[in-house]
Amino acid sequence: MMSNSASAVQNSSLEGRSLDKADQQCAVGAFGTRLMSTGSVGRSDGDQSPSAQKRTATQAFSLLPKRRSSSRSIKRKKFDDELVESSLAKSSTRAKGPTGMEPGRYSGSEPSSNEKRKQISKSTTVPSAPSSIAKRLKKSKQPLQVTKDLGRWKPTDDLLLINAVLQTNDLTAVHLGVKFSCRFTLREIQERWYALLYDPVISKLACQAMRQLHPEAIAAIQAKALYSKAEEQQLAKIGSTSQPTLDTFQELLNKHPNVFYQSRTAKSLQVHWQLMKQYYLLEDQTVQPLPKGDQVLNFSDAEDMIDDSKLKETRDDVLEHELTLADRRQKREIRQLEQELPKWQVLVDSVTGISSPDFDNQTLAVLRGRMVRYLMRSREITLGRATKDNQIDVDLSLEGPAWKISRRQGIIKLKNNGDFFIANEGRRPIYIDGRPVLNGNKWKLNNNSVVEIAGLRFVFLINQDLIALIRAEAAKMNQQ
Repeated sequence: MMSNSASAVQNSSLEGRSLDKADQQCAVGAFGTRLMSTGSVGRSDGDQSPSAQKRTATQAFSLLPKRRSSSRSIKRKKFDDELVESSLAKSSTRAKGPTGMEPGRYSGSEPSSNEKRKQISKSTTVPSAPSSIAKRLKKSKQPLQVTKDLGRWKPTDDLLLINAVLQTNDLTAVHLGVKFSCRFTLREIQERWYALLYDPVISKLACQAMRQLHPEAIAAIQAKALYSKAEEQQLAKIGSTSQPTLDTFQELLNKHPNVFYQSRTAKSLQVHWQLMKQYYLLEDQTVQPLPKGDQVLNFSDAEDMIDDSKLKETRDDVLEHELTLADRRQKREIRQLEQELPKWQVLVDSVTGISSPDFDNQTLAVLRGRMVRYLMRSREITLGRATKDNQIDVDLSLEGPAWKISRRQGIIKLKNNGDFFIANEGRRPIYIDGRPVLNGNKWKLNNNSVVEIAGLRFVFLINQDLIALIRAEAAKMNQQ
């Protein structure tokens, strides 16, 4: 309990010291407005007698038109600038009104005892107003809530502004060095500072809002105060080669309590000293001047000094190896696709029903099945079942199920005299027009011969025109 009360007393003392000068300014502004209001009221009271005041008041109320008005107030949210302008407008109009209310009444708290006596004396002379006007007067006497948003300027911003100006006495430095809750221009900072100094309404509202800040928030704002020139001069005396500790800065605080701001700590002084050392702002530090004359490098000189060989990309062995493997993998996939192309072509032909003519100038014979046409364009072709290790000319697996067919089932050859022979090299027999041809035997193939291998049937067609030319050439060679 004792520690809590001590901390509360300490926080209240900190708050009183931080807002001391701002409160003085606000008190001066409010005091000036009271003097002006009391002087104007005194003159108005002295110029007219009570009977004349009564006569003018009754005439004014008789001229007011009677209209219906509801006692309910339509509440509408006011904008930031509208709130400040309306408070100023109400205070100025009420100072001139017949009720004799003082300006700035909305921004303050309750009136003093002298003001209460004046209001009571005036209420005896002025006749009673209608009910609607009386209700409005009752509503107007309620003070404004200080907790309302006064615009972009928060109470923390006002406290930051006051502390920074008291430290530096330069609004430009405040604009460059202080980080407010939102971005303000230099003109906005100047207008706010002048309003806090010379506008009694705004200054009083700002003071009341700053008083409601939490002591921890006030301490955090005071820790952000800018460093004055006198403070930086004391910090600059510490040498850059020395290694000061927190005790060194604490001794500096104890020696110069009037120079340093009240919220400075040894840790904050050490951080700021390190920042000054980084930017060569200490007394024993000197900044090297720029070279003069021809030594100053321009862009072209710097470009000439750059070594082009260093800019070239070095060879990356790991990347080269990965690219080689990727290239090899892609080539393997291309070969597999090329090998599967005839299968897909067979499917396309079977679906579309479009097939090229059986013979052309290079086709000697055709082995035509139900699904596939195999073209014989050389004098010798091999039949069988193709695998990854065994590549043959005619893959019978494209026609149908060929797991019973040997990898190298047979060979078809064209003799010089124009005759075709088929030789069986597989385990199963080959049937030519119903006659079996066993392993190691051969048989002559004629035009339209039916070749059956393990349940797959093909028709052997011979290009008679091309074979006739071959026979004619062979006869000429024999004659020679």
